[in-house]
Amino acid sequence: MDFLTVKVEKPEATNFILGQAHFIKTVEDIHEAIVSTTSQMRFGVAFCESSGPALVRRSGNDEALIELATRNALAVGAGHSFFVFMENGFPINVLNAIKAVPEVCRIYCATANPVEVVVAESGHGRAILGVVDGCSPKGVEGEQDVLARLRFLREIGYKLG
Repeated sequence: MDFLTVKVEKPEATNFILGQAHFIKTVEDIHEAIVSTTSQMRFGVAFCESSGPALVRRSGNDEALIELATRNALAVGAGHSFFVFMENGFPINVLNAIKAVPEVCRIYCATANPVEVVVAESGHGRAILGVVDGCSPKGVEGEQDVLARLRFLREIGYKLG
């Protein structure tokens, strides 16, 4: 068995969700979960089928994001994994809806950070072992950091007052 890391390819500010599911209709169900939660979000979904023709199934409402999701799904190549790339919204807007899709088994990350996917590869296929999401902590927040965090949340509309 070999271990490798696969760097997620994406524009710096683009958010994505990486998860695992278990059924061919995952791509349609995730698509429906997103559009029934938010109408303004642009997104692309790619799902790695792990049996039969073993294709990358894809959907979305933005061709560039569908292609981005597809390239990353192919690069990771782990059966039953899926990527959702999004614009005009954040993972927090759709994460619970995606987690509620019956065939979704787990979410590895939901972020705009640089990410490396830790993959194991055997003669049978690939598996996601985990992710390296962003960087390690550089310290502990102080009073000014708390104020900056609270100000930022209000600026982007997640906290009032």
